[in-house]
Amino acid sequence: MKQIWFLTGSQDLYGPEALEEVAANSQRLAAQLDSAGLPAEVVWQPVLKSKEAIRAAMLAANADPDCVGVIAWMHTFSPAKMWIAGLEALQTPLLHLHTQANDVLPWATIDMDFMNLNQAAHGDREFAAIESRLGVARKTVSGSLNNPAVVQRIDTWVRAALAWDAGQHLNLVRFGDNMRNVAVTEGSKVEAEAVFGVSVNTWGVNDLVDAVSQVSDGEAESLAASYEDEYDVWPELRRGGERHDSLVYGAKQEIAMRAFLEDRNAHAFTTNFEDLGGLKQLPGLAVQRLTATGYGFGAEGDWKTAVLVRLAKVMGEGLPGGASLMEDYTYNLVPGAEKILGAHMLEVCPSLSAGRKSLEIHPLGIGDREDPVRLVFTADPGPGVVIGLADMGERFRLTMNAVEVVAPDEPLPKLPVARAVWEPAPDFYTSTECWLTSGAPHHTCMFTVPGAAELFTDYARIAKVELARIEAGTTAASFERELRWNAAYYRLAQRL
Repeated sequence: MKQIWFLTGSQDLYGPEALEEVAANSQRLAAQLDSAGLPAEVVWQPVLKSKEAIRAAMLAANADPDCVGVIAWMHTFSPAKMWIAGLEALQTPLLHLHTQANDVLPWATIDMDFMNLNQAAHGDREFAAIESRLGVARKTVSGSLNNPAVVQRIDTWVRAALAWDAGQHLNLVRFGDNMRNVAVTEGSKVEAEAVFGVSVNTWGVNDLVDAVSQVSDGEAESLAASYEDEYDVWPELRRGGERHDSLVYGAKQEIAMRAFLEDRNAHAFTTNFEDLGGLKQLPGLAVQRLTATGYGFGAEGDWKTAVLVRLAKVMGEGLPGGASLMEDYTYNLVPGAEKILGAHMLEVCPSLSAGRKSLEIHPLGIGDREDPVRLVFTADPGPGVVIGLADMGERFRLTMNAVEVVAPDEPLPKLPVARAVWEPAPDFYTSTECWLTSGAPHHTCMFTVPGAAELFTDYARIAKVELARIEAGTTAASFERELRWNAAYYRLAQRL
């Protein structure tokens, strides 16, 4: 299990007895946080009282592959000049926890010994001043660990830190290249590795064809049989049905793709309907089932969206809701009932719906291959975000829109793909105009877990990547001003 280190600041000024109490209190708070069900283990570290110890702790956190982040808390006053070298060396995500050992002040017994020992209100301000002076990226959380809302905000940051760590080790397989002549699926893979940590590489699609050919009929038949238990499979695809071979081939694709990715320790991938080589079908069902188990995916060679989906999968692990490739397709423009209908050709992840899915086969008008099998469903109603990643030339930009996924106004009996319908915040017109102003892509990651917006906000802060948010209260004018300010800031802030 990955770890979050709990660092406590103090100094030698207070004497050994006071420092023993500082250590005991910080151990208690670390243990309380560790027992709160966070997705990483909270590990207490000895109280930090000197410049040398602080720097050593930060370097150790950087070097430990299990440590994905550090939480810093100043139990007493900890002179901030001691923290300069350590904060300058820190390469691990940082959360500044502004709390204290006691919730209730013992009004009748407070003396100066109590005041000197329990002065996080003083010490954390000193620490924050040097964080800001050095331009240290961090999340600040204030309040008691007995408050569930405080613990929830820490949990969100931990998930973002886990996504950051996952990105540093992420291998992404592109089966073929990008869709020809399309702009937004392009981007600098070198810069992506420098910024996000992901290694993006391409394999010829016929490498996948070879892998599919090596899957035995028996292995594929066994997997296809499991589909009949899990989904409402169309009769012609079931064993003995006239199109059962198509289902078996879809199962072979799943088996081959999973093995191919596992052999390369890859957790994200792309395909491209313009580059199918000897594949009989554009992978649909295989992609849906792989993403349902945590893989990131982008269509048409869109590796940037595949990265986003993988990061969302890591951040949302164990939470209700899901994450999937999504594409804005068409609109309902009836005044007062404006909505966006999103889908993709085949590959929307089933994690967006808790209901039972239908496994179907339909013609596909592009790709020049046999009819592919796919899961058909409608995303569950509820709040979420759509987020896109664009290469702006000198930097990356994330654009995120808060949305409310809703039921379609009417059934969609002739739409043979998985889909989602949503109402964007603050309204359709502001949302779409801001999205276009941002230059955000048409492929997105739809993310519907609780707290999705804060999760990606924390991630963007850790990654030091621009995040343009479209949400309640956004106006087109304020959003355009923000983009201009961001352009100046990120040009100044990026490395030479």
